[in-house]
Amino acid sequence: MIEQIENIELQYLTIDDYKALKAAMIQVYSNIPNSYWSEAHIKSLIDKFPEGQVVIKVNNELAGCALSIMVDYDSFDEHHTYKEITGNYTFDTHRKDGDVLYGIDVFIKTEYRGLRLGRRLYDYRKELAEKLNLKGIAFGGRIPNYHKYSEQVSPKEYIEKVKRKEIHDPVLNFQISNDFHPSKILKGYLEGDEASNEFAVLLEWDNIYYEKANKKAFTKKKIIRLGLIQWQMRLYKDLEELMQQAEYFIDAVSAYRSDFALFPEFFNAPLMADNNHLPESQAIRELAKFTPQIVQRFSELAITYNINVITGSMPEIRDELLYNVGYICKRDGTTERYEKLHVTPDEAKVWGMQGGHELKTYDTDCGKIGVLICYDSEFPELSRLLADEGMDILFIPFLTDTQNGYSRVRHCAQARAIENECYVAIAGSVGNLPKVHNMDIQFAQSMVFTPCDFSFPANGIKAEATTNTEMILIADVDIDLLRELNQFGSVRNLKDRRTDLFELKKRKQT
Repeated sequence: MIEQIENIELQYLTIDDYKALKAAMIQVYSNIPNSYWSEAHIKSLIDKFPEGQVVIKVNNELAGCALSIMVDYDSFDEHHTYKEITGNYTFDTHRKDGDVLYGIDVFIKTEYRGLRLGRRLYDYRKELAEKLNLKGIAFGGRIPNYHKYSEQVSPKEYIEKVKRKEIHDPVLNFQISNDFHPSKILKGYLEGDEASNEFAVLLEWDNIYYEKANKKAFTKKKIIRLGLIQWQMRLYKDLEELMQQAEYFIDAVSAYRSDFALFPEFFNAPLMADNNHLPESQAIRELAKFTPQIVQRFSELAITYNINVITGSMPEIRDELLYNVGYICKRDGTTERYEKLHVTPDEAKVWGMQGGHELKTYDTDCGKIGVLICYDSEFPELSRLLADEGMDILFIPFLTDTQNGYSRVRHCAQARAIENECYVAIAGSVGNLPKVHNMDIQFAQSMVFTPCDFSFPANGIKAEATTNTEMILIADVDIDLLRELNQFGSVRNLKDRRTDLFELKKRKQT
């Protein structure tokens, strides 16, 4: 038929289409008694919800149809019937403020099958659900081949065999291939559906763009601008001069309307120069005395420049123990603390540094983020736990002295972006500090990594700084692309995990 097709068009259903619609339904549902809607029913649907009723026409002849209503989904029992969901076929269950698009009917006439016209109808429903900001789509899917196997397998077993391609069910296969997932078995769903033994599969599709109404003055950002600071190590005469340089960079990235400014690990190490005569373990503790002042100053700068500042990391003393920590100074004036959980052998041996204990995501006005300091990025369990909490962007402030050290952080960071379907931003320091023991030289190339799929750069690199050069790096990341990847990616690292074989969870701290 393809060579005979001159025009395929999707149109809103009108009452003028009723005669052709009735004939099509009688043909498609020949094995179901009273298989067509009356003209009064169709008129009611069009009056209540015209956008939900569409037909697809080939050469101006009706080839298929999709009928829908909007419902308050939570008001129905999870084992509802077709009669209940339609309000005894009156469609009085339709709600203008409903939260789910419920499919009443969808079909393609026999002679037009194989042209992927059904996919066009399903795609229209998905676009409509997104346009109306609905939670998703649901409907009871018939399993018309089930009667052939009902004496051998239960409905649940039948669905599993269909999913494993052991049984061919053209209807269920088609719905699963269009991103609908089986939710439960509905018994006695459609009266008279003998082919399905009156069983149906509740199929659902989740709208990844759904946004719950917010009563506060709040705009959810979807395009996030990252400002990475590749910091030059140089000597400063005091804290004031160091913070002057920090403010310069915050001013620079905020001038480009960045949402985040990311500083490297131990960016404040030059302040140890005055204590170079002390043993390294004492010099780092002297540096820790500046941390409260630096956090306060960064918080003030975050408010002044309307930007969220991730302070890299600094030494901090708590209960006489030395930690490597950083702070998220938000532009609303609040602050959050994060810790380096895995200290390197050198940090433990030379400075006596301890590993932290808390791993968590942080809510910001740009969504959920995570922060792992340098060596922590080399432990994939940490970022996977953060991904399970909904992290969209992972920030990694780092400090590496040699290229091989940098390569460990860089390649592990990129792996984290792929396996956790998130963006990863890394920022490090460059240059040298000849008057600070254990901080002699630095090697860095700050970068922003993405997953590797069609919507992202082929090599997974969104932006990269010039190696070993003081500079800023600005990059935009699109959060909606992560949602699409999670649902429709070529591979789906998070969804395809074999949780039946393994699990990853945090231990409670005592």
